[in-house]
This record gives sequence, C-alpha cells and structure tokens, in this order.
Amino acid sequence: MRKGKRLLSMLIGGALLTASLSACSGNNGKNSAGGAPSASESGESSYVITMAYPGNDPQDLQLVQDEMNKILKGKIGATVKLLPISFGAWQQQLNLMLSSNEKLDIMTVQSAEYATKVAKGQLVALDDLLASNGQDILKAVNSSYLDATRIDGKIYAVPSIRDFAAGPGILMRKDLVDKYHIDVNSIKTYEDLTAVFQTIKDNEPNITPLVPLNGGSTTLTFTDLMNTSDFDTLDDSIGILPGLDNQLKVTNLFEDPMYEERLNLVRQWYLNGFISKDAATMTDSAVTLMGAGKAFAYLCRIKPGIESQESASTGQQLVAVSFDQPVTQTSNITIIMQGIASNSKNPEKAMQFLNLLYSDSDLLNLLDYGIEGKHYVTNSDNLIDYPEGVTSATNGYTNTGILFGNQLISRVFKGNDPDIWNQLQQFNQNAKQSKALGFTFNVDPVKTESAAVQNVMNQFKGGLETGTLDPENTLPKFIDKLKAAGLDKIIAEKQKQLDAWSQNHQ
Repeated sequence: MRKGKRLLSMLIGGALLTASLSACSGNNGKNSAGGAPSASESGESSYVITMAYPGNDPQDLQLVQDEMNKILKGKIGATVKLLPISFGAWQQQLNLMLSSNEKLDIMTVQSAEYATKVAKGQLVALDDLLASNGQDILKAVNSSYLDATRIDGKIYAVPSIRDFAAGPGILMRKDLVDKYHIDVNSIKTYEDLTAVFQTIKDNEPNITPLVPLNGGSTTLTFTDLMNTSDFDTLDDSIGILPGLDNQLKVTNLFEDPMYEERLNLVRQWYLNGFISKDAATMTDSAVTLMGAGKAFAYLCRIKPGIESQESASTGQQLVAVSFDQPVTQTSNITIIMQGIASNSKNPEKAMQFLNLLYSDSDLLNLLDYGIEGKHYVTNSDNLIDYPEGVTSATNGYTNTGILFGNQLISRVFKGNDPDIWNQLQQFNQNAKQSKALGFTFNVDPVKTESAAVQNVMNQFKGGLETGTLDPENTLPKFIDKLKAAGLDKIIAEKQKQLDAWSQNHQ
C-alpha cells in the first residue's frame, strides 16, 4: 500500500521502518475524543496544535490541513498545523525547535532517541493525560505495548498501531529478477545475495545493486537490518541481548564476532562495486533511487503486504525475500511513536488530537491519504486508488501513515489484500518475543557517556556498515574509541537496569 516515503531510521541506530498498511474499519470516525468537550461546549478559542513529523511537504498540504481542521474545530475546539520536515533535516531541525523552545506540541519519537529525549526533559509524561483525554488510545493500544513504552514507570509517547514485529529481508526489482531468471527461492542467506548482485552489476551498469534504506543517516545502514533476528538492541544497540535471551546478560555488539562477520560481507560487496562509493554520505533514500530506476535492491523489514506497499511507494514492482522469523522486541513498539513536547502550551489539546487519530477514521484517512475524490478514490472492492490519470509522482498529497494513530481504521490501498489487517495481527502474534520485551533503558544516569558514544558512532558506524571503511583496520579503532567514550559504563548501567526490571517481571 502507498504510504509515501519511509521513516528515518530503524532498529539498531534508531529506526524507522517503512510505510505501513491500511485497512477499513467499522468506526467511521464516529467516536468522540475520549470525552473531550467540543468547541461549542468548552467556549474556548481555537488552539493551534503544531505537529512535526518526518516526511515530504506535499503541494496540497494546506488543503488537507483545512479539511482536518473542520473536524477538529467541532470535536476538540482546536486546529492543527502540520509540519513535515524532510528526512535528511529531521533530527537537526527538531533538536533546534526543542532547544529554542519554539512552539511545538506533537512530535514523532523513535526508539533510539526516546530515552534521551526523556532524560533531557523534552517530552511530557502522558499517564494523567491518557486517563483524562486519551481513552480511545487506551482502548486501541494493547496494554502490554503501552507498558513497553514506560521509562521509570511513566509513558512519554504512544506507539502507532501497525506491525509490532520485524523480520529481516530484502526487496528487489521484479522486472530484473525475471529478466535474469534469478531464483528467489534459492536465496536463503545474505551470502546468497553476492551472486545476485554480481549479475546486476555485470548486466546493468547504470543500476546500483544495493542501496541504503534511508539517505542522510549515519546510524542506519545495511548491517542494522541484517541483525534484526539475532539480538535485542535494548533500545540503542549500545549493549545488546544476544539470541533475544542470553539469560538477560548484556554484551557489546561491536565486539560480537557476528558483527565483524557482517561488516566483512558488506565490505566485500562494497569492493565488488555492489554499493555506491558515497553510500555512507548519500542523502537519497532507497525509495527515491528505486523510483528513479537507479537501484536494484534494498534491505528492509519484511511483513505482510510489504511487496505491494513498497511497490506503490517506489513505482517499481518489487519482490521480497525473508531471511528469518519475525521478532518482537521493545524497539519494534517504540520505533514509531508520537509524543507531546515539553514546549507545548496546551498538552491537553494535544492529547485530545492524538486520541482522535486512534478513533476517528475520517480524520486519520485525511492525514494518511488526503481528500477523497481528489487524492484518492474508492473502487468497487472498497479499496482505494489514485484518481484516473494520477500517479504517486503526480498526486498532490502523500504521507507516511504508519507514523500516526491506529492504522487499523485507515483505508486499504489497491494492490493490498483486503484481509491485510488480519494477516498483520497474525504476524504480530506469531513473532518470536525477546525475553526483555517491555524493557526500556533510561539513559539519564549515563547521558554524558551516551552522548560521547553517539559522537563516536556518528564518526565510524556509517562508514563501517556501508562497507566504505575497512573493518580490519577500522573496527578495532572504533571499539577503542567507544570504550574511551564510556561504552563499558553504559553497558554496566544497562545491565543494572535490566536486572532490576527482571526482578519486577518474574
């Protein structure tokens, strides 16, 4: 299904997954905002809720915003200002808004930055607000998933309802798979991809065999996606849980033989010319490159409907290969959330708006897809599609719907199985679960070390994980600098917190 471009980062470095699926629901937008008074009842002047999120700035954003505000004025006596920020500029611009106390009510929060933002006091604790103005969120989000967002017992952001598991895999252009008779059923391991990439390189000189998922990121690269079933990242990969269990003993990812093995494989791909020379610094996402016909494949988390979803996003027919069983760990839940910024002058209104995104399908569909009849139409199968003569490239409004609210009440885009949401729920239920599911690391006791370690990771990780840097020479330097920055202290603190968490979850 179409959900616009992808999110920023995923699992290890912080993540963002790609766009999600949509489905119809019987709600039809009739639920109230968790008992919140309407504008006429409250007599309040309309408060403008500023919501920042990573995404493109579509031509018809104002039109969609105006339609959303017709609903919001009547239901919560407020309006919304949508503030999409390009993926490459997201972190920098968001941090500037927060540090300068610029007006900001709601913001997208990702797992790797979650604890840091809490430690910095940049997010409002939501427990009381959920109780007073977030009843529909509490109904829609499984309590175990909400519990997974707690830091020191408090909720600071709420996850969108979507896939809560991840399986590692790859997406490839189907036309080239067919053209060169590539047997996707024979691809069982990452090593099997070497021959596939060589075929593309030999025969398609203008196409890069493998591109990074997200441009402008030094924390999400290839090996992050290759490791999703091997360990629990415990939020940030600075101290991991191997095998999703390891008797709850935290170890150093970067000293794990598996990590070096993966780096060596990616390095070989890079030397073979399967990866762009500027992969570590490029700003174009895989969707952009694939849509421009410049890429053959990208590593991605596999889930039900991923082929049709990404095919619609890229404009290329894609085929998926999965490498392992899906896994649920805390970061799969906290990877995409919405929180209320401490900058907000009216957290109650912000929560009322968030609440509607979990109960009002009309509002959510506007945010996800735009205006019916202009940006999408409903066909005879009750699926939605672009209007006649309109494509993903020419449509006036696109968005990354997985970011927001309850995707179970949004529409299903043509090309998806109408039963996709049931499939997704089965996918979640059947996933392997980490023994540390629900644990969230509080970085505050080691925030100085964490910042120093992140600086080191920014310096080395992107280059290593795209194959740009030689791991034989660079990995030991990387590890030494991580330790000098305080990595061992962070791991010890994480172990201490995990032990305490375990005692309370026997």
